[in-house]
Amino acid sequence: MTSSLSLTRNQAKQFLKTLNNPFHKFLSLFQTNVSIPQPLDLCVESASLRHTPHLFEKSPQPDLAQCNGLLFDYSRNNNNKEALNLFLGIHSFGLPVDGSTLSCVLKVCGCLFNVIAGRQVHCQCLKLGLLEDVSVGTSLLDMYMKTENVEDGRRVFDHMRERNVVSWTSLLGGYARNGMNEEVLELFLTMQMEGIKPNPYTFAAVLGALASEGMVEKGVQVHCLIVKLGFKTVTFVSNSLISMYLRSGMGKDARLVFDGMATKNAVTWNCMISGFVTNGLDFAALETFYDMRLAGVKFTEMTFIPLIKLCANRKELGFARQLHCRVLKDGFNFDPKIKTALMVAYSKCSEINDAFKLFSTMHEAQNVVSWTAMISGHLQNGEIQEAVKLFFLMNKEGVKPNDFTYSTILTAQPAVSPFQIHAQAIKANYEKSPSVGTAILDAYVKLGNIEEAAKAFEQIDERDIVAWSAMLAGYAQIGDSEGATNIFMQLVKEGIKPNEFTFSSVINACASPTAPFEQGKQFHAWSIKSKLSDALCVCSALITMYAKRGNIDNAYQVFRRQQERDLASWNSMISGYAQHGHAKKALEIFEEMRRENMEMDDITFIGVISACSHAGLVDEGEKYFNVMIEKHRISPTMQLYSCMVDLYSRAGMLDKAMDIINTMPFPAGATVWRTLLAASRVHRHLELGKLAAEQLISLQPQDSAAYVLLSNIYAAAGNWHERRNVRKLMDQRKVKKEAGYSWIEVKDKTHSFLASDHSHPMSCQIYSKLDELKMRLKDMGYQPDTDHVLQDIADEDKETILSQHSERLAIAFGLIATPPGKALQIVKNLRVCGDCHTVIKLISLIEGRDIVVRDTNRFHHFKAGSCSCGDYW
Repeated sequence: MTSSLSLTRNQAKQFLKTLNNPFHKFLSLFQTNVSIPQPLDLCVESASLRHTPHLFEKSPQPDLAQCNGLLFDYSRNNNNKEALNLFLGIHSFGLPVDGSTLSCVLKVCGCLFNVIAGRQVHCQCLKLGLLEDVSVGTSLLDMYMKTENVEDGRRVFDHMRERNVVSWTSLLGGYARNGMNEEVLELFLTMQMEGIKPNPYTFAAVLGALASEGMVEKGVQVHCLIVKLGFKTVTFVSNSLISMYLRSGMGKDARLVFDGMATKNAVTWNCMISGFVTNGLDFAALETFYDMRLAGVKFTEMTFIPLIKLCANRKELGFARQLHCRVLKDGFNFDPKIKTALMVAYSKCSEINDAFKLFSTMHEAQNVVSWTAMISGHLQNGEIQEAVKLFFLMNKEGVKPNDFTYSTILTAQPAVSPFQIHAQAIKANYEKSPSVGTAILDAYVKLGNIEEAAKAFEQIDERDIVAWSAMLAGYAQIGDSEGATNIFMQLVKEGIKPNEFTFSSVINACASPTAPFEQGKQFHAWSIKSKLSDALCVCSALITMYAKRGNIDNAYQVFRRQQERDLASWNSMISGYAQHGHAKKALEIFEEMRRENMEMDDITFIGVISACSHAGLVDEGEKYFNVMIEKHRISPTMQLYSCMVDLYSRAGMLDKAMDIINTMPFPAGATVWRTLLAASRVHRHLELGKLAAEQLISLQPQDSAAYVLLSNIYAAAGNWHERRNVRKLMDQRKVKKEAGYSWIEVKDKTHSFLASDHSHPMSCQIYSKLDELKMRLKDMGYQPDTDHVLQDIADEDKETILSQHSERLAIAFGLIATPPGKALQIVKNLRVCGDCHTVIKLISLIEGRDIVVRDTNRFHHFKAGSCSCGDYW
């Protein structure tokens, strides 16, 4: 740009030619030199026009009306760059301008999102004293609102001496466009108090804001005002009403407005179709589409997009192909949005090749949306490697990923490293985006890296309920109820309203053995208060929590109250009864499930066969295993084979267990060998125990269970030499035996105990209670079974060790710390020994207490001298 204060005509012509400005085409018509003020430094892209308007060819020197006419013509035809360049020429040649000129060019700046040029035109308005012109002020206000400079726009509005309905509508529309919906309603009321009567455009702006904010009750009041003022016949106002009702989930009200419209345009029909699809009213959307066709309304791009999305959601491949044919017929096949929607539909219908063909035809129209849709399609169809290749090819082609791309590719584990994608997201400044941040923390949660997940969570700028729920799910996955509870309380404190997934996650965390049980009950009550306790995911979480915390009756009550049950609910109930040894009830639930024709999966049969295993129902277990394969066509997984090995092993049918292992279509895993090893210990099968131990140690050399069980087998056989060798091997390999401990919750506090533990503050009272129980047990004829102490020591020392097992310490503490008659719940990290099992049965009789003990295998419900397991565990 030249810096001189005045330019000759030739200098001006040369200056404008360098801009390729269309105005220079008629500069040669001027016959006189003119003085030109310093040109505006407008930041616009130059562009040329095909034709110069005839009025300039006929006029030796265009006047203001002619210039404004051409400027308005460009603006009306959306030739905004040309309009801005024309204004630059007008200004550079010193031609006069008025309020109409500046109003038009401010509108152009808003359309171009060019706030720099807009501010310079603002200065020109100020210099010429035209800010008092209401049309100029309104256009200036609108320009700032369109360029997201809300404060500047409001400042212009506040300084306007004269405001009309257009000014107010521009302000309202600006606030609505920038998501400041509460302010829109306040301004709308203020406007009426100042005596300004709304026009149809005012109502369109207000209704859009009310729909976004979900304030449909206020929207109904505005609807009444529209009827009162006689604007209900205005098509675009009715369109706004339809949009508001549909976005608020009020399909019937939208339909009433639609049916009452005398004149409907394509926007009206498209709004109905799109709204119905969004609200899941697919049949209504199809019916409206059919009626639109009968009414002879011409389809537009926006007619097809929601319908194609409907096909994607319902996996309606046939209808998607029909719509594709109609798109081709109507000439919309080059529209990138329609192509992308079709790609998504084909991908969700498992026609990934057709989706990729469409993507390949897009060529230069390929953008980040289409790339992301294609990556997502491959992932949905299990083609993880192809999705990763596309992601890296996308980067290579220079298409920058957006937040949806990063969120999508992060689900491609383990083919991609979350650390690598996280680094790229940070570089692209997307790590603070809610969707990307949530995907990053979810990826770390799946890796079990809760620390990195928490860091990613803290980085998110505006954490939505999805991010909070994902973080809660992470803590639930590792059983950290304290961390989950802290997160839950923090989100409530920040004013975030929990949803069903939030409650589901925090209740799942409370299912952890170390979590305070009362806390889980409190979250149950909270979900009831929030009217979310009947949600499927919440019910499933409650069933699991109560079952895992020893209260199977409460779990069943939740199950029975469910109005609708999904597969997870049925599976949770069956598995819960199986864990508690109620095989008959588990099978009753399964048979009820069959009568209701519920779809079953491998988890269902794991619960059923486990129930048979815990009750010694070998024939029933075999029957259900065969039913699973022959009738339900479910291929046995490693876990199912492990259940069958457990079924035979518990019953002492070790040969059949080995037959299962030998006929499996894949090598036996650690769980299978650990199950066989434990059974060999119980049934004292030395050779089979050695085989199972060797296999388990080869698979998991640092797992102490294999060494301990093998050493116990040798000890039970009296082979102390081999037992010592196993212990030496553990020392050489630095394998530490897991210490046995038990814990009990009393008054919302968890108390833990090790065997022979004296660290508890009430240790003296605990051991005093044990001595008392010891005397009363002897009076009932109890004799310690020292075979359960697998050490080469004197019988007297063995009796002392037995009497101080961790579960007995926990029970003694519970007896003295809780009121008489209160049930006790104990959790142990190892299997309960046979002698302790006998003692706890007697204690339940002596003390008149119900005692529930959860060990690594199952729940034992002790009551009046008997156990729910029937001494089979």
